[in-house]
Amino acid sequence: MNPQLTTRLRHLRLSGMVEALPGRVAQAEAAPLPHLEFLELLVQDELARRADRLFARRLKQAGITVEKTLADFDWAFNPKIPKTKIVELASARFVATHGGVLLIGPPGVGKSHVATAIAIGAIRAGRRALMRSTFDLAADFAEAEATGARRDLVQQLTRVDLLVLEDFGMKKLGANAAEDLLEIFVRRHEAASTLITTNRPTQDWGVFLGDVPAATAILDRFLAHAILVQMTGKSYRLRGRSSTADD
Repeated sequence: MNPQLTTRLRHLRLSGMVEALPGRVAQAEAAPLPHLEFLELLVQDELARRADRLFARRLKQAGITVEKTLADFDWAFNPKIPKTKIVELASARFVATHGGVLLIGPPGVGKSHVATAIAIGAIRAGRRALMRSTFDLAADFAEAEATGARRDLVQQLTRVDLLVLEDFGMKKLGANAAEDLLEIFVRRHEAASTLITTNRPTQDWGVFLGDVPAATAILDRFLAHAILVQMTGKSYRLRGRSSTADD
């Protein structure tokens, strides 16, 4: 391979072409390709490489460390889970209309798996996503208050196309959390999409937020354009465990 050509391609930031070039040259030599077709294939290789890099970067920005897809989901284990509705949500069309999603159900039925798959679907559709658990969110707010970075945190949680809040209600947040969350929901209302996973009924939100009026205002905005997905069934985490009750 011509090292000067490789250097020039890298100078032009065409690393996808650099990686694909040896294989494409071998392909062209084995079965002669018209010059234009050869160039088209190299351009496709470059675009594919850039798309892969962008996808990886947005996964990292979203806080997704493990890819989970609906193809990996065990639909047969809990057959009452609404597959058709969830598959549609993974298309991310609801993000384009600034809709919301509430995944509600007991622990272990796959809410986190589904939420991650939906977030990945949004990223593949060209959207920016961010996933935060309630535990992380509590730490985020505490750190932001301590360092004077509250405005930056609110902007981060506000501007992303799809905000996923997991395990909502599993942990009591700080004294100002209800006000912070209300500000985020007010800013995101009809401007961006939010997905929440929880095992707590909405009537309990005022209790764990410690502010019934704020919780009511949050629910009023969130549920106005939200799709409710009820996930029921047994816990995946307990699969394979044999009962010892009769031993």
